[in-house]
Amino acid sequence: MALRRATSRFAHDVQKLGERELATIKEALPGFESTGLVGPQGVRHASQLAVKTRMKSVKNIQKITKAMKMVAASKMRSAQVLTEQSRGIVEPLVKLLGDMPATEAEKNLTVPVSSDRGLCGGINTSISKYARSIINMNEADGKEGSLAILGEKAKAQLQRDMRSKIAVTIADTTKVRLTFSQVSQITEDLLKQDFGAARILYNRFVNAATFKPTIATVLSPDTLEKNLEAGGKLDEYEIEGPDRSELLLDLCEFQMAATMYNAMCENACSEHASRMSAMENSTKNATEMLGELTLLYNRSRQASITTELIEIISGASAISG
Repeated sequence: MALRRATSRFAHDVQKLGERELATIKEALPGFESTGLVGPQGVRHASQLAVKTRMKSVKNIQKITKAMKMVAASKMRSAQVLTEQSRGIVEPLVKLLGDMPATEAEKNLTVPVSSDRGLCGGINTSISKYARSIINMNEADGKEGSLAILGEKAKAQLQRDMRSKIAVTIADTTKVRLTFSQVSQITEDLLKQDFGAARILYNRFVNAATFKPTIATVLSPDTLEKNLEAGGKLDEYEIEGPDRSELLLDLCEFQMAATMYNAMCENACSEHASRMSAMENSTKNATEMLGELTLLYNRSRQASITTELIEIISGASAISG
């Protein structure tokens, strides 16, 4: 009623104006009609246009995340085959030489394995957190500790507060299909570091929804010899050919390469699984947001149409007297 009375009074005042006054109003307010019964041009549709633009952006994001999920699922299946094959290489070595994460050494090397790209959940954050914990434990015990980082994500997180501990950084390992020869070259760079025990941190793949942070320990030949003297399965075998020290050196180098290959395969498979899960959640969120925006757009459009009808009817009533 108030809107109708205001419109009626405004229309009555406009009818009393002359042509010169109306021309002046048109020049000063080009967005208004001469009768004054219609509001500024485009004002009512500005909010609808913003919502429509937002809906278009959300639709594009939804398409991208859905495509990324499908790509990650395809890569995960192929990476899972490599992971299962790599386990067949490293498991016999673990049974022979053992996996002794509690072994104490004066010089320790921590090797966090991470990804080069993001959008894969929190798998890189957990690896960086465990790497910090190991370095801090070594410092608390008065032992030397250094970092050999694989992947850009762990490098970006650890160099903030542990830049002085970083000895080696290796990146761009996942741009091509991972092979044992490629990992062997990485292992050569790691073996150049002086360490008594190397602890490799990676995400062990369990299934598409589960992956566990894991520590694999590789000992140097001297440290391994000390542990085998206390009792080990290697002494159960009769050794022929090279002497024991040369054999231990070859076994440690091969164990390092095999463990690194398994760790990188496991982490790559976990990365694809985590990215697939993250993109699935993003697609669901985009779908929900698109539904809310569609509802908001329809309500705004309906309110705009209702307002225009009311103004038209009120204006017609005011003019008709």
